[in-house]
Amino acid sequence: MAERTLRVCALYPDLMNIYADRGNLLLLERRCTWRGIGFEVVAAGLGEGIDPAAHDLFYIGGAQDRDQALCAQDMVDTKRDALHTAADAGRVVLAVCGGYQLLGNHYELGDERIPGVGLVDLYTVREPGPRLIGNVAIEVRLPGLDGPRVLAGFENHGGRTHLAAGEQPLGRVLKGHGNTGASGFEGVLRAHVIGTYLHGPLLPKNAWFADWLIATALGLDEPLEPLEDGLERAAHADARRVAGV
Repeated sequence: MAERTLRVCALYPDLMNIYADRGNLLLLERRCTWRGIGFEVVAAGLGEGIDPAAHDLFYIGGAQDRDQALCAQDMVDTKRDALHTAADAGRVVLAVCGGYQLLGNHYELGDERIPGVGLVDLYTVREPGPRLIGNVAIEVRLPGLDGPRVLAGFENHGGRTHLAAGEQPLGRVLKGHGNTGASGFEGVLRAHVIGTYLHGPLLPKNAWFADWLIATALGLDEPLEPLEDGLERAAHADARRVAGV
């Protein structure tokens, strides 16, 4: 029996799983298993509440606008308070694309205003202009890591996400569009709450980031033991090459 177990709650995995974002969960599972760390994942769907103390990491993937709108109101009605409690207790929240947009206050989609859970102070607007599509790389600085690192992935979003003055972006855009296509920044980082537009899926292309999430979610003081990451490093290098950095 594993001495430690990473407990993950996946929100709406049947509806918010565009671009194979479920691959992020699979990568977390593999990297835990290879180290003898237990892994448990629980799905929380429409109408289902969540226990903020029962999970170490909450994950929200991306979705098409229709499914995102469906999940948004349900998240506000059945999960918002628990997510705030979890975040206040230092649990990790990772949200990708549509999930990232729902971390904020609202998403303005034409005449419709889709509510968010307000974990971070931001809003998203579907503004005139083309979708922001392409390979992307950002420079990030995360607690516990020495120096900057590069996250590489793929973005495809029509919304432009605007951070309030007090919010910290996840990273600086090296290549690609980021939050608005003009700000020079991508994602959001507030304590252990992370939002990003990077698909890829994100974690298989950035195994080091998956390890940081695992260690942070488990509250480990020491780094995880290294793995033989030749394939993961090759995937990361290829993603950076495609992104042009």
